[in-house]
Amino acid sequence: MADFMSRADLDFLLHDWLDVAALTERPRFAEHSRETFDAVLDLSHDMAAKLYAPHNKKSDQTEPQIGPDGKVVLLDEIATAVHAFAEAGLNAGSFDEELGGMQLPHTVSRASMVNFQAANAATSSYSFLTVGNANLLAKYGSPEQIDTWVRPMLEGRFSGTMCLSEPQAGSSLADITTRAVPQGDGTYAITGTKMWISAGDHEITENIVHLVLAKAPGGGPGTKGISLFVVPKFLTDGTRNDVALVGLNHKMGNRGTTNALLNFGDGSFPVDGVTGAVGYLVGEEHNGLRYMFNMMNEARIGVGFLATALGYAGYLQSVEYAKTREQGRPVDAKGPDVAPVPIIEHADVKRMLLAQKAYAEGALALGLYASRLVDDEMTAPDEADRARAHTLLEVLTPIVKSWPSQWCLEANSLAIQVHGGYGYTREFDVEQYYRDNRLNPIHEGAHGIHGLDLLGRKVIMNSGEGFAVLADAVGATVARAAEAGGDAAVYGDALAASLARLAEVTAAAWASGDPALALANATAYLEAAGHIVIAWMWLEQLLAVGDRAGDFFSGKRAAARYFFTYELPKTGPQLDLVAAGDRTTLDADPAWF
Repeated sequence: MADFMSRADLDFLLHDWLDVAALTERPRFAEHSRETFDAVLDLSHDMAAKLYAPHNKKSDQTEPQIGPDGKVVLLDEIATAVHAFAEAGLNAGSFDEELGGMQLPHTVSRASMVNFQAANAATSSYSFLTVGNANLLAKYGSPEQIDTWVRPMLEGRFSGTMCLSEPQAGSSLADITTRAVPQGDGTYAITGTKMWISAGDHEITENIVHLVLAKAPGGGPGTKGISLFVVPKFLTDGTRNDVALVGLNHKMGNRGTTNALLNFGDGSFPVDGVTGAVGYLVGEEHNGLRYMFNMMNEARIGVGFLATALGYAGYLQSVEYAKTREQGRPVDAKGPDVAPVPIIEHADVKRMLLAQKAYAEGALALGLYASRLVDDEMTAPDEADRARAHTLLEVLTPIVKSWPSQWCLEANSLAIQVHGGYGYTREFDVEQYYRDNRLNPIHEGAHGIHGLDLLGRKVIMNSGEGFAVLADAVGATVARAAEAGGDAAVYGDALAASLARLAEVTAAAWASGDPALALANATAYLEAAGHIVIAWMWLEQLLAVGDRAGDFFSGKRAAARYFFTYELPKTGPQLDLVAAGDRTTLDADPAWF
């Protein structure tokens, strides 16, 4: 059985490239060392292998159900795994010691979590959402809210969700209709319906802490009127809050994670005879979306990691299959007396494996690089370095979410192709990986939304500061590649040319002064920018490899060569399309469809 994640690659990225041990020189991480980081990774892989991977297929085939008593029925193995994760201290891994956390760098926590995501995407999501919820409340909640809700989540007694979307609004949060009415005692009565709530109801934990976006009186129109509320399933005295599970959504993949339609305040569970779910305001009224973006941005990076993990797991399985499956003969050695060879000997199979390797390992590098930026944003000794890390992370976040969601899904498709007819059957895991991963281009903002975010906000923010910081970072890598010479210098020249073209196209897109025209091809811009960023990640990895010998390092060189030869050139036509201000999609009349 193939492994689900490469420890050798994690070690290379964390230590040889990102040098996470250097973070221990900063006060927040001073109690740690490479040994403690490695111990966390050892524990994570071991737990993922023993408690998560064994029920991955079973949870896919045994979807959550609502029992006769109205409670959600899940596999026992899911609760066992989620509880073990919390008991190992991993819910609290990156949190302050004062909250019972280990104060691990975010880079190490993400590397830890990717093991669980690769072993069992669905089960890992319960903890992933809980940690994101707790992070938001630890940052914006009151001391009382932290004690009441965050500490139990970090201990694993409570779990958390994020309740944004509504059936009629989807990603258009300006159009939500959930209401919050002050009750005069500091609480609010919450009424409305929330849709697509991952981990929205279950019996795994004692309580579920919902973070709910709602509109309180006195707010402006659209998103300006949105506030954020803690709405628990059970109140602190054990009373059931007026939060009702209406139904579970039946998904193509990621089936082991409940996905719920919830009614808040419909009178199913009136509190003291009063209709309306009891909610507690987080921070100030009408600032809810700003607070929620803390969790949303964390979730976007997490979705990128989830897509990466699934792409990586499928890649490793297709490598193992290709090495053991014998079929066909070399094109230059035909004949009945020539024995069939493992399919990994065929050039086109190697093409598919190199593509998967380039996508999965490139995406993992990007996710860990972004995580390192989170650590720098929080703990870099120099304030200017913190600001730079913040800006670069802002620019990269839509790419960190969307690029793996697109291209690691393609890696899963290629994994099925490598398996041939077997890949399309349930007896092999790769068809499930594809189904599980297909959610991620939609999850936490659809692909097109992140294109709008990147071209419409991030690269032009602060008079172009966002793009300038990205260009400086890439330029520094190109300069190091020029000094290194050889293939690195050649690839560096290609990357520099692509980045210069991206800069030209960014300016050209906005030259018309027409936002609708500028953003009509934002998705093509996102895909091209994403490929340029991943090329940067591969050049960084190539420089970290240096002249070291061995199959692992030769594999890195081959994947870098593949990406610069096969993938980076794809950005040319995309950027030409954006620069031309093509109106094909903008001018298409709905009546034509």
